[in-house]
Amino acid sequence: MRSIVWFLVLAVAAVVGATALGANDGLVTIYWLGWRADISLNLFLLGLVLIFLAVYSLVRGLDSLLALPERAKRWRVAQRDRVAQAALREGLALYMAGRYTRAHKACQRAVAIQADTPELTLDAEFTALAHLLSAGSLHRLQDRKRRDEHLQRAIDLSRLTRKPRATEEGARLLAAECALEDRDARRALHDLSELPPGVARRTQALRLKLQATRLARQPVEALKTARLLAKHQGFTSSAAEGLLRTLAIETLDSARDADQLRALWQNLDGNDRKDPLVVAHAARRMADLGAQIEARQWLAPLWDRIAQLSPDAVDALANALSRSLLGLEAEWLPRLDATTQAALRNPALALTLGLALSERQLWGKARGMLLSAANDLQLDLERRRMAWAKLGQLAEREHRAEEAARFYRLAALPDRD
Repeated sequence: MRSIVWFLVLAVAAVVGATALGANDGLVTIYWLGWRADISLNLFLLGLVLIFLAVYSLVRGLDSLLALPERAKRWRVAQRDRVAQAALREGLALYMAGRYTRAHKACQRAVAIQADTPELTLDAEFTALAHLLSAGSLHRLQDRKRRDEHLQRAIDLSRLTRKPRATEEGARLLAAECALEDRDARRALHDLSELPPGVARRTQALRLKLQATRLARQPVEALKTARLLAKHQGFTSSAAEGLLRTLAIETLDSARDADQLRALWQNLDGNDRKDPLVVAHAARRMADLGAQIEARQWLAPLWDRIAQLSPDAVDALANALSRSLLGLEAEWLPRLDATTQAALRNPALALTLGLALSERQLWGKARGMLLSAANDLQLDLERRRMAWAKLGQLAEREHRAEEAARFYRLAALPDRD
């Protein structure tokens, strides 16, 4: 198609030339040192065109000849740049393939080629990326000293790149990841604190911060970070629920007294304070710290709807209440009566009701619940022994010595499964 177009253009030019110049009878007379030459106008114009083309070709030829050294230099630089780029790509491929020693050598070869070529030293981003890849390889090889040197070099060079923030952010994140694998939470948190606020909220940065805060035993900060990760969909919903529950429990375990536990409880998210397992753990901790009335206050809202909860939640709440029965108020009696039917199917709940009724000096009802719990093999051995021991105390109170001895003997026996 292109040849046809050129042929048509040539034909049009021939027609135009023949029409314009075919009937041109003009002459051009040239006088030179007594000589006179008459030539046709057409020949004169053709000569001018040929002279122009010759001069233009001569100038271009001289320019190409004079520029040949510079072109050769650029070609050599381009060749070295291609070799350096190929070395960096090879290093990346070897790194992904787990050949860390070879990957480090390939990256250093790329850096050496760039350092030996002054024209390439301005590409600080290339050098920073090579140092980052070398640092990652050395980290896998457990060469911490040289790894840290390459990381610092990458951070220093990142400030000279065209995209300084992206390169520096990558170096900071890699440094934090390396520190975590070294079990150095303080250094990891320091590297993460150097990130801009926007970068610090990215999923990868939050994951690293979560690991660092847990390693540093900072459960409150870890809980905040995990909540941000869950908001950014950094976990599946089930994993997020389990992690948030674990961190909330760790946060409560960090309390040293009732006042501190109370403050931590108030700082928990509303969803955490509605989680039955978290509430049960908080109540147990509060009871252990001597504030059993407040522990029961935390349990009361969930106890009112205990029939709607899962078996694990019921067991946790029952265990928590059983450890906070001292001074049980009369207002708990309707709640206990409402769970009587459920207690017949749940031995842990039956044990708690028996202990609670005993605390309220309702010996008859307490005895029935305790017998139900003690004879239920689904209940663990420790709590069954607790039930037998409590039954022994009730029998002693009623001056039934033989029965009390039998209950105490059952409490002391090994498991009869």
